Amino acid sequence: MNSAFLGLGGMGHGMAANLHAAGLLTAVYNRTTRRAEDFAGEHDVKVVTDPAEAAAHAEAIVICVSADDDVLAMVDALTGALTERHVVIDCSTVASDTAREAARRVGEAGAAFVDAPVSGGTEGAKNGTLSIMVGADDAVFERVRPVLEAMGSGITLMGPIGSGQATKAVNQIMVAGINQAVCEAMRFAAAMELPLDKVVDVVGSGAAGNWFVNHRGKTMVRDVFDPGFKLKHHHKDLGICLHMAGLKHGKLPLSAKTREEYEQLMADGHGDEDISALYRARADLFEQ
Repeated sequence: MNSAFLGLGGMGHGMAANLHAAGLLTAVYNRTTRRAEDFAGEHDVKVVTDPAEAAAHAEAIVICVSADDDVLAMVDALTGALTERHVVIDCSTVASDTAREAARRVGEAGAAFVDAPVSGGTEGAKNGTLSIMVGADDAVFERVRPVLEAMGSGITLMGPIGSGQATKAVNQIMVAGINQAVCEAMRFAAAMELPLDKVVDVVGSGAAGNWFVNHRGKTMVRDVFDPGFKLKHHHKDLGICLHMAGLKHGKLPLSAKTREEYEQLMADGHGDEDISALYRARADLFEQ
């Protein structure tokens, strides 16, 4: 399927580049036009200055933007140009009810919709190794599978529209807990005067091993917090998780606590750093 990509941020740039490498990308759009022009110059694709223009150049239109309102704004910009030949694939992280609303608006235009949030950070986006959690009709999923496989290595249909976003919320809740545990543990390791790189290697290969300690452990202990996954974006995502839990009359105490700590870090100017910057907030666990 010829594809267009809307949103060339930290994740979108790598994802769009992999679509191009697979021979599927025909057009790109970004709100900051210069970013789209730079990408197009590097990859020889068309720049469109209005999302609706993308529909003339592609059957699959992939969206990767920051927030729920941004997704709905993109969908509204597209709907006048959509037909039954189009599929809108949203790879943003939004609430399940937002995904269902986007699907309703796209469906009214006669097109199909897929919610397909991703996990794996900018490294996964660049390397084409993202985990993609999909909510879609079975037939639509099979139709867009080549597009998804160009961007990720783990493509899983989770159920109907909204299921992908619900699964991504599970992921983001787990990320909060893992971040908390790794940051606390590495402050403890430092207080024990252990060789921290060796600690990461040892625990990373055992029962406590996880992606976060293996990819962020050695940088966080050096106070290096390059994204990665920006702290302000996880703060936004945890807000989505809390919203979704509230719709089920539930609570997420660890997510709420993590989000509060992120707010202080953001106030201190660390919102654009990787989420491992939570390590900064653990500096007071042990007396110097």
